Amino acid sequence: MLGLVFLYWIGKYFYKLAEKYNKSKWGFAILGVVVYYAGIILFSFSIALILEILAPGYISDINESLLGIVMLPFGILSCYGLYKYLEKTWKKNQPNTSELLDEIGKPQNSL
Repeated sequence: MLGLVFLYWIGKYFYKLAEKYNKSKWGFAILGVVVYYAGIILFSFSIALILEILAPGYISDINESLLGIVMLPFGILSCYGLYKYLEKTWKKNQPNTSELLDEIGKPQNSL
């Protein structure tokens, strides 16, 4: 239940970001959730590989619930990184409205 609420919040923030910059709202909400799960899977695989190399057989003894809780920050970090990247990129590519407003009323040069 808590996981579903958490996924809702991730989707909601990506939805609002896409809405602010006139992008595909549902597409980026779903992308946020997918990146969350991809981050968890990627970091879980990496940590499991490192632990298996350092201490063979250690992974089979780990509690799966504990491993899921330990991987939560990695999923959140992945989402946060993508969110900030999209926000920075979209803000940079957004037209400057003050310059556009200044150009209104200026005569255009004709050849």
